[in-house]
Amino acid sequence: MLNLTFLGHACFLLDDGKHKVIIDPFISGNPMAKVTVDDVKADFILLTHGHGDHFGDTIELAKKNNATVISNFELATFCTSKGVKNTAGLHIGGGADFPFGSLKLTIAHHGSTLGGDLAYGGNPVGFIIRMDGKVIYHAGDTGLFMDMKLIGEMDKIDMALLPVGGYFTMDINDAAKAVEFLKPRKVIPMHYDTFDPIKTDPVKFCEKVKQQGVECIILEPGHSYGLE
Repeated sequence: MLNLTFLGHACFLLDDGKHKVIIDPFISGNPMAKVTVDDVKADFILLTHGHGDHFGDTIELAKKNNATVISNFELATFCTSKGVKNTAGLHIGGGADFPFGSLKLTIAHHGSTLGGDLAYGGNPVGFIIRMDGKVIYHAGDTGLFMDMKLIGEMDKIDMALLPVGGYFTMDINDAAKAVEFLKPRKVIPMHYDTFDPIKTDPVKFCEKVKQQGVECIILEPGHSYGLE
């Protein structure tokens, strides 16, 4: 069974019992987080883009766990420059096999800058993750785009992790349309309530999704879901 733990905002920990993969580890400074960096164990760190509420504690986690950072080439290069020993810098449309399974980078319509000086962080991405026989789509921070339909046609998605908070990303209505395009088996909303501009009611999203016959799971930070 693949266990998905929501750590708040857009951060998820995927655990198949052998490998731990964390996505967008924004923990320190995250008002939704129920854990500390010291609580988190990870073998791989996936980064969708360079904004602080996603890049978060990447450097500390990578060094503490000797974890491999997987991201676009620019972010991987930045992590290497900060002393991270193991990185893999891919680009949109590219993919690779890893000990936990495999992943592919998809487009995401957003920005990707690093730190207060707004250094270039490469193109934002989403991830198609194959792990424990399941297909997970983490959309990253993105607006709605028509190629989501293509993503859904090329992969039978078991779980879609979609932003719903609006303002910086898709809102509830656009995320519901994304579900229509992607046709996942299940969906978990993310990227809402962390800050005032993205406060929303995920129950309304789930109501729209259930009308499409897709199971919607709302996870509180710190809670897990076993994907069978």
